Amino acid sequence: MCLGLPMTIVETDSVSALCEYCGERRRVSVLLLSEPSVGAKVLVYIDTAIRLLDDDEARLIADALEGLGAALNGQDYDRFFVDLVNREPQLPEHLR
Repeated sequence: MCLGLPMTIVETDSVSALCEYCGERRRVSVLLLSEPSVGAKVLVYIDTAIRLLDDDEARLIADALEGLGAALNGQDYDRFFVDLVNREPQLPEHLR
């Protein structure tokens, strides 16, 4: 299974970008984005930035990935899902 990572652009030449997530850096394609800038948060899937993220969405994705790691290691993971804890599941609007 492949997961998209919320990465931050460290440098770019408009064709590729050096991006960072949790101390790991990798060069990714940014051809699907229009004028990506240094400091922008992007969702990276298979070494391709597929879309820009705002800071809140990037944080939620990073928290979910950390929570998944905590759960797999038998650690408490509720703090990573504060937006979901103590909330009833809700159907999407089109299914109501």
